[in-house]
Amino acid sequence: MTVVRVLQVVGARPQFVKLAPVSRALAAAAAEGGTPFEERVLHTGQHYDDDMSARFFDELELPHPAVNLGVGSGSHGEQTARMLAGIEKVLLDLQPDIVVVYGDTNSTLAGALAAVKLGAPVAHVEAGLRSGNRRMPEEINRIATDHVCDLLFAPTEAAVANLQREGLATRTQWVGDVMADAVLHGVVAAREHGATLDRFGLRGRRFAVATLHRAASTTAYALPRLLEALEQAARRFDAMIVPLHPRTRAAIARYRGEWRPDPRIVICEPLGHRDLLQLLDAAAMVLTDSGGLQKEAFLLGTPCVTLRDETEWVESVDAGGNRIAGIGTAAVLSAVDELTSCAPPKQVLAERAAACYGCGKAAARIVAALPGAMLPGTDRWGAP
Repeated sequence: MTVVRVLQVVGARPQFVKLAPVSRALAAAAAEGGTPFEERVLHTGQHYDDDMSARFFDELELPHPAVNLGVGSGSHGEQTARMLAGIEKVLLDLQPDIVVVYGDTNSTLAGALAAVKLGAPVAHVEAGLRSGNRRMPEEINRIATDHVCDLLFAPTEAAVANLQREGLATRTQWVGDVMADAVLHGVVAAREHGATLDRFGLRGRRFAVATLHRAASTTAYALPRLLEALEQAARRFDAMIVPLHPRTRAAIARYRGEWRPDPRIVICEPLGHRDLLQLLDAAAMVLTDSGGLQKEAFLLGTPCVTLRDETEWVESVDAGGNRIAGIGTAAVLSAVDELTSCAPPKQVLAERAAACYGCGKAAARIVAALPGAMLPGTDRWGAP
């Protein structure tokens, strides 16, 4: 049986989490006598420190990257351009049969563009998400990526409907959500691993988890308002754990100097996936501007306050587990109080999430569909 060469392009922490179940499914397909895949991982280096990168590859037992471009931070134009140039060289060297990109980052867009310009088939995992806010860089990345890719793996029925409205129905497959695969796989180990709860002294306490990382959240206008909202919200809990993204830490130093928050707020470095899942699973509530964290919280049945004006994960709102609060203190506190009194029980929320996102089979569906995206009878990588 012909080996299918798969190049997986990732660059940011949420993509490492999404990659893990697909990587396991690729290995399982060959072991079970199905299509033999040769997997290579290209890391753009968009997230480059150990807390945001290397630690995740080890913890998630991912194949270490065949190539790390080491692009690092920079403006959107600079970062994407460097990625495009680097990915193109790798594609010409490795000559994969199919390229897989994930999510909505600059790495996603660069991987898709570099591949389609060279004629290689590209699949987009987590296709079809739309927030409706074109000021978000992620929204532009999603739309552009979906319109150039050959195979669109939609995580939800709403995503399928979005792609159909944009004329992309023939490229679209509903597969469920790989994050559901990752959470259901990872939470088992997380529940057995109690060190993080013990580290922060959280056993028996009602606590929240809060994160901020988006560019729109770390401006001179938004950041002070969000920090004030978190300080006020922390008074509703015994503790609030705040893992600080490097961008947020730098923005706090720039706009707030030495921030001395409410004593209930515990600031820490970014956490590994298992540690974060353990906290999300045990938390009373999550406050975040992260799309991935909203969904992980929903899958674990933990109510979430979204610190943005919109969400891609409308299912979590419809199910009663998520409130869109924006950045104002009054609105955030109102959302916290409403969820405290009205959110469905955790088990009910988790069951509703499973109904929306699937029960852990998305990666297997993706892997089964990949060979169908290849172009039979062509030599893409032959001489021009």
